Amino acid sequence: MAREGSSIDKTLAVLEALAEHHRVTDIAAATGVSKSTVHRILQALVLWGFARPDGSGSYEPGPRILTLAGRVMHRFDPARQASAALRALRETTGYTTHFAIRSVDEAVYVDKQEGRRPFQMPSRIGMSVRLHTTAIGKAVLAELPDEEVLAICRRTGLSARTPNSLISEEDLLTHLARVRAVGYAVDDEENEPGIRCVGAAVFDHTGQVLGGISISTLAMDQDMAGLEEHAADVIAAARDVSAALGAAAPIART
Repeated sequence: MAREGSSIDKTLAVLEALAEHHRVTDIAAATGVSKSTVHRILQALVLWGFARPDGSGSYEPGPRILTLAGRVMHRFDPARQASAALRALRETTGYTTHFAIRSVDEAVYVDKQEGRRPFQMPSRIGMSVRLHTTAIGKAVLAELPDEEVLAICRRTGLSARTPNSLISEEDLLTHLARVRAVGYAVDDEENEPGIRCVGAAVFDHTGQVLGGISISTLAMDQDMAGLEEHAADVIAAARDVSAALGAAAPIART
């Protein structure tokens, strides 16, 4: 069993390394597997269509990887992959949790877990929200270049949802700089009066921002400082969701 497990581990390591390395020597260095074993594994992967020789002694991912990936992604449901982390965040904080995915110039809720409070949030799955007024939206915007942020703002306009909404480009960019620094965004009654949120970005298997998750509660239930005490929990949950969606590694802030 040990030899079988070791052989499987080596094969999977070589297959994963093939995404970034093409020469046998480089794959061996990246995986810690001997060159002779790497070569033998690659020959098997070629037979199965998971690798193909490029004619110069190197190897590339084979067409069967794309076929398999296409079949998997066709059935891939981001909300289902995120649900466990979203429920765990609710249990940890007691607040309502949301998962939203960016859809061009807005975000759409695809999952919601009601908190353990004697009230319910007015949000619902399928509801679209503005990016510049919500915690999830601002977490998404913070992962984009300023030029793209400004392009979105000029397409949609920075309309005020509440007196607290950020309605100038300069104020929004300043705010997003802080979001990038701390790794999370807040909505202090900026999208709906009486509702506060803390959110963090979620990334997909390509490393691009996909959307975000958040915790939400009524302003009369918790002040902003108290809600931000759970920012680390939100960030950790967002990393868990990103990992479940195939992100290569947790997103680290320096």
